[in-house]
Amino acid sequence: MSKVLVIFGATGQQGGSLVDYVLNDPTLSKEFKVRAVTRDVSKPAAQALSKKGVEVVAGDVDDHESLAKVMHGAHTIFGVTVTVYDERTKEREVSQGRAMGDAAVAAGAQYFIFSTLSNAGEISGGKYATVEHFDGKAEVEAYIRTLPIKSAFFAPGSFMQNFTNMMMTPQPMGDGTYAIANVVTPQTQLPLIEITADTGKYVGAILAEPDKYEGKVFAAATKLYSFEEIVEAMSKATGKTVKYNQLPESVMRGFLPPAAAEDLIQMFYWFQDYGYYGPQSKELIEWAAQNARGKLTTLEEYLVKNPLVLQ
Repeated sequence: MSKVLVIFGATGQQGGSLVDYVLNDPTLSKEFKVRAVTRDVSKPAAQALSKKGVEVVAGDVDDHESLAKVMHGAHTIFGVTVTVYDERTKEREVSQGRAMGDAAVAAGAQYFIFSTLSNAGEISGGKYATVEHFDGKAEVEAYIRTLPIKSAFFAPGSFMQNFTNMMMTPQPMGDGTYAIANVVTPQTQLPLIEITADTGKYVGAILAEPDKYEGKVFAAATKLYSFEEIVEAMSKATGKTVKYNQLPESVMRGFLPPAAAEDLIQMFYWFQDYGYYGPQSKELIEWAAQNARGKLTTLEEYLVKNPLVLQ
């Protein structure tokens, strides 16, 4: 009888990637029965999962009572929290993550895989203490490690999708060139991951060999790219000149949503001064890439499949 694999955020980027990976893997598809958790089972993405034969159930990480129902009979859980930038960013994510961990234990699940991040406040010695969407996940990870359930952790890097569908898309400079901008130096590095194509390759490795990876953290990124390297790749992909502009902090803040500005500004300084995963970022990323199942997507490959639309 197949083990029940509960995947939260199944219609999102991370959960959706894992659903597809398990369904298409000849071994994991036989070992696990996927139960996809989503807030709205009527939306098209949820209906598409149902048509693939996936059990789709309604659940909300903010509704703690719903967790017991969706985890009933589960063997393994993949859990993600929801980041909303406001006065409760960290508090909300910690509450969601702890509730999922507690519900997994109560349901008798055997294994919990949590989407985590590094603790910027702790690693920086308190210098960057307001990177709440990082620190909240790290606090949940620490809590899960205390629970009577086996666990492993997926720590995704910066999404390549941010360059094609968010504020990091190159902007026209008025002279025929384009630019992306930030407060940090051009040499600052981001660990980039194609989140929809590659999440399953990392989490799938844990599912395939859970004992081998118990307690491990997958620093999930193809490799580190500096902003200089990122704009070079964009220029080659588009045939247009894309530059990197380092902005004064006061100017950068004006481009950010007020509720998110402090968190995001400190986050980028954290990347610059300590590294996305801390001082050992390069080694951690290389280990995770070596242990992933399948070839990882480069930024250059991503930009070919998802061309930048430069206006």
